[in-house]
Amino acid sequence: MSDPVLLRLVILGALLALLPSCGGGAGDAGEPASEEGITVGVSLLTRTHPFYQDLEAGLRAAAERRGLDLVVQAGEFDVARQKDQIESFVVRGVSAIVVAPCDSKSIGTSIAAANRAGIPVFTTDIAVLAPEARIVSHVASDNVEGGRLAARALVEALGGRGKVAILDHPEVESVIQRVSGFEEELASHPGVVLVAKLPGRGTKDAAFRAAEDVLQAHPDLDGIFGINDDSALGALAAVEKAGRSGRVAIVGFDATPEARRAIRDGKILADVAQLPRRIGEETIRAVADHLAGRPVPPRTLIPCELFTRADAAAD
Repeated sequence: MSDPVLLRLVILGALLALLPSCGGGAGDAGEPASEEGITVGVSLLTRTHPFYQDLEAGLRAAAERRGLDLVVQAGEFDVARQKDQIESFVVRGVSAIVVAPCDSKSIGTSIAAANRAGIPVFTTDIAVLAPEARIVSHVASDNVEGGRLAARALVEALGGRGKVAILDHPEVESVIQRVSGFEEELASHPGVVLVAKLPGRGTKDAAFRAAEDVLQAHPDLDGIFGINDDSALGALAAVEKAGRSGRVAIVGFDATPEARRAIRDGKILADVAQLPRRIGEETIRAVADHLAGRPVPPRTLIPCELFTRADAAAD
């Protein structure tokens, strides 16, 4: 058998067949698919982040209204783990699969295996950038416009002049879009110069280390764009450690409760707020419509909003 993914599916199917009574907790790989209803397998980037917790709440609420059974798991930033989850869904014969990829490119082989099995695949929040993968519909924030909003906030705060940096995570498609929008907006403000773009990995620890590096390399840095709130909060910790509080403007993305508090306290300038619950609801709408034979758009973009200190005061 020359196809390694297919071989793994065959082996996994044999193992599952030997364990028909081994159930797990909610969302475990051992959870049986519903025989009466339609089961949708979901593999998220993570279930620990507030954004994805809200997105999952939207998925579940919309699925309950439509009588769909969800099996929700997460790769927790580990693409190998996420591949195993998708391949398990294929073996179990779920009716559809929803993915928020840990890696927009390397997840493609597992999605292609689902395609070959005739299982429709949908993406939520993060798109797939693998040519071998076929996606029915993608639902996400308008991340390009979100990036533009972040750039405008920094440009205004700096009075149209200054040096800024990006804490990036280029393996993730939604981040690529945010950074693209940010850079496009900066291009129309030549007085604000992008001096560094470092990988922050979307986590506080990695963003803290990257921000330390950029602050040392550019002691006159005026602003930082963190591609999510963990990046922004990691940057904040680095700025505070460097004794530069109030002198480096920080803009994040997601508007999580911790970031909102930092904005209220004047530690972070602003945040791009998404609507994750609505993203989840619209994703399930696309799944249900497709399974019912109704046409669905290939892409649905949900608008973002800028969250400022004035918004935090009224929050």
